[in-house]
Amino acid sequence: MASNVVTPKAHRLVSILPQTETEWTFRVEHHGPVNHGQFMQLSLPRVGECPISISGFTDDTVDFTIRRVGHVTDELFNLKPGDDLFLRGTYGNGWPYQEIKDKNLVIIAGGTGVSPVKSMINALHDADGDKQVYLILGFKDDHAILFRDDLEKWRANPRFHCIYCLDHMSAEGFHEGMVTAFLDQVPFAEFGDDYACVVVGPPVMMRFAGLGLLRQGVPEEKIWMSFERKMSCAVGKCGHCRIDETYVCLDGPVFNYTKAKQLID
Repeated sequence: MASNVVTPKAHRLVSILPQTETEWTFRVEHHGPVNHGQFMQLSLPRVGECPISISGFTDDTVDFTIRRVGHVTDELFNLKPGDDLFLRGTYGNGWPYQEIKDKNLVIIAGGTGVSPVKSMINALHDADGDKQVYLILGFKDDHAILFRDDLEKWRANPRFHCIYCLDHMSAEGFHEGMVTAFLDQVPFAEFGDDYACVVVGPPVMMRFAGLGLLRQGVPEEKIWMSFERKMSCAVGKCGHCRIDETYVCLDGPVFNYTKAKQLID
């Protein structure tokens, strides 16, 4: 008898790393293929289930950076290392890492949107190469900054050009302003045709970042976005994430802008 594709399996919670008061990183035992930008379904018996992006992974673990925002996540924040967390997946097509890893890259992310690109940024950091990586990462304020150690590590990489910003305040090492205010600091003309752009964050931020890139002369096909929108079942059965004929959980969550620009509720 075939296994049920929506049946979760228990995995041991290895560690918990608080990032902010409301966002923690949960490291869970996991053995299986993972691609940058994919997500998994996390659940607790008699509580519920939710889709969460993978913020990091090894051969033996996966990381989930989770914001405490509802019934399921409230219960997740009561877990302790050694407890069981139920997973299914991985799901989604992820970032086209193999296609873009040897290009100059511009990565624009806001808030918890940094989570779906964190593993890819770390892979770029660890790889040899001479291509440039421009990071434009924004957070609401200094209490909402995620992955502080990684931010400093990336800043120290000579190939990385890091622009970190806070929406309505300045702080040491951070500019004041939205991520869209800093797009003109990226030397797109110097890249020729050899570059790609990655955008992930709140829908409004992604919309204006996409428009800002177009104003900088970036062709639509060089822009990739992640639409983690209203996903529920992850297998295309519930219709929660359906936009016209597109199922975000199956066809995404990563889309090229040529497709993404059509995904409007």
